[in-house]
Amino acid sequence: MKRRLAFAATALALSFAGAYAQDTSMSFFVTSANPGKGGDLGGLAGADAYCNTLATASGATGKNWKAYLSTDTENAKDRIGTGPWYNAKGEKIADDVAALHGDASNLTKQTALNEKGEVINGRGDTPNRHDILTGSRPDGTAAPETCGNWTMDGAEGAAIVGHSDRTGLDDSAAAKSWNSSHATRGGCTQEAFKGTGGDGLFYCFAAN
Repeated sequence: MKRRLAFAATALALSFAGAYAQDTSMSFFVTSANPGKGGDLGGLAGADAYCNTLATASGATGKNWKAYLSTDTENAKDRIGTGPWYNAKGEKIADDVAALHGDASNLTKQTALNEKGEVINGRGDTPNRHDILTGSRPDGTAAPETCGNWTMDGAEGAAIVGHSDRTGLDDSAAAKSWNSSHATRGGCTQEAFKGTGGDGLFYCFAAN
């Protein structure tokens, strides 16, 4: 009888442990490419759909993916769920929204991987692709520069970008910011983005 009770207790403990085991599958990535129209991502809905398409193609299923992008009516930080988030190699990016936007963030060149688990070229690489579209301030709230709420791909407009490698021209906080380093120049075309060290990439987070 005691043996049966001990077995039942062990099985129950294991079931609870399994239920509360942390899911470290991919819940964050940088897009491997721009959808093809520069700053025109089809608005937030188009950007979210692209995140989901890339995630599915990489084998990640069962998650609701959101682009880390702000508009004049929505803050990027409010779109991405509560965390924690892990990259394609199971490395934790941050526990929650506060950690993501604070000193506890583990977002670096080595961890800011695309959906294929690849490192994004940074400063010193050819070509440099570290400018990541966000349209956001350091705290994840909306900045004015969003390429017309992600609907513009011409010579007008600009977007705030962050540096995925946390490296810039100097040691300033902006240069080291993953989400709010500077505005793009020369409009919202793909070529304009390349001119300042980017490729029209953006961050995707699993919101569930």
